[in-house]
Amino acid sequence: MCGRFALTLPPESVRRLFGFAERPNFPPRYNIAPTQPIAIVRGENAERHFALARWGLIPSWVKDLSRFPLLINARAETVAGKPAFRAAMRHRRCLIPADGFYEWQKAEKGAKRPYLIRPAGGGLMGFAGLWESWMDGRGNEMETAAIITTAANRTMAPIHDRMPAIIAPGDFSAWLDNAGVSSGEAAGLLRPAPGGLLEAVEISRAVNSVANDDAAIQNPAAGPAKP
Repeated sequence: MCGRFALTLPPESVRRLFGFAERPNFPPRYNIAPTQPIAIVRGENAERHFALARWGLIPSWVKDLSRFPLLINARAETVAGKPAFRAAMRHRRCLIPADGFYEWQKAEKGAKRPYLIRPAGGGLMGFAGLWESWMDGRGNEMETAAIITTAANRTMAPIHDRMPAIIAPGDFSAWLDNAGVSSGEAAGLLRPAPGGLLEAVEISRAVNSVANDDAAIQNPAAGPAKP
């Protein structure tokens, strides 16, 4: 799964890679958590556009939020068939910019150990995502999103068995082309990241608290290097 991530690079760096028309101004975020606003990039009429959405997808047909689970992730293996994600996979695919994500490794004794997973050479990633527009009974509209996950690659496997599906920049257009690329074809882009793309760094347990949202939470943990 992916339950926390970071987007800390300047907005213009994000715009250059993802090629959206808007020029948003947003602060660095080191500890993005579910239900918070996240940046998404989506395709419309062969153009890319930036938007903000709540992290936690709500299908349009949901009536009672109190009885509906928080959908922050969708599994690549089943996303095209699950009722909660099926329509979005066909019509509302998006990219979610990030420059790192966090995962917790189970420990034989004591608390789980948190890791920062990021591109080995620095830079940005585009997570595969889905978005939906949901409206409550009073006509208030909210856009929401989820991150698609896939099986862990070799870097991630010692830490967790799942990871975000990362779309290569060369595949951005295909992923966002809801009209020209079917959900089945798009599902072929949902695979573990290639070896060597990422590195994992054990970090401080300060990341455990969503109230901690600064660069210090990414400092390596004291002690010997871990996988």
